[in-house]
Amino acid sequence: MKNRVTGLGGFFFKTKDPDSIKDWYGKHLGLNTDAYGCTFWWKDEDGNKCSTQWSPFKEDTQYFKPSEKQFMMNFRVENLVELLKVLKEEGVTVVGEIEEYEYGKFGWILDPEGNKLELWEPVDSAFL
Repeated sequence: MKNRVTGLGGFFFKTKDPDSIKDWYGKHLGLNTDAYGCTFWWKDEDGNKCSTQWSPFKEDTQYFKPSEKQFMMNFRVENLVELLKVLKEEGVTVVGEIEEYEYGKFGWILDPEGNKLELWEPVDSAFL
C-alpha cells in the first residue's frame, strides 16, 4: 500500500468537564467550539476540502477502550478495509469491527504502548 495515513483526522482527550474545557479553549485560544469540540477545515494538495476534529470527552468515556490512556488520535486514511488487512498481516492488533457512517468508515488499532488509534476513511463531501 502506497498511502496509509494521509493526515491527522482528530485529537480526542479525556477531561473532567468537556463543556467547561471547550469554553476555556474558545475564550483563550479562539476555538469555535460546538457539541463535539472544534472542527478545523483545510484543503488537501488537490484542493479538496478536509477537516480535522479536536474533541474533549468525559473522563469516564468507554470510547478509548481497551486503551487506558487519556487521549486517542484519529488518522485519515485511504482504503480502510485494505489497510486493516495489511496491518493484521503485519501483526498489528486490530480492535473491533469497521463501522460505517455517512461521513466515513472507522477502524481501530493499538500501537505497541497500548494507545488506541482511530483510522478514518473520510467522506469529506458529507460536510459540505
